[in-house]
Amino acid sequence: MTDTPPDRLSSDPRSPFYAPDLLARGIGIRFKGVERTDVEEYCVSEGWVRVALGKKMDRHGRPLTIKLTGPVEPWFQSPADAPDGA
Repeated sequence: MTDTPPDRLSSDPRSPFYAPDLLARGIGIRFKGVERTDVEEYCVSEGWVRVALGKKMDRHGRPLTIKLTGPVEPWFQSPADAPDGA
């Protein structure tokens, strides 16, 4: 496992970009120079984040999200596990 987060990651289990092992490490997101804690999904190469739109829900009970564009800087909040014997 590398110390560089993937280009695109989602916290929604239905998404093809969902990776529970990476999310368990904790992902920090800096968007437009401000640290955000409400990011549902991000893409570094396309430069956008998807965040929840308040407490609004869609008809299926999932939070409504909005896509914001700008520079995205992800990082891991905890280090990768050390290999055995190290």
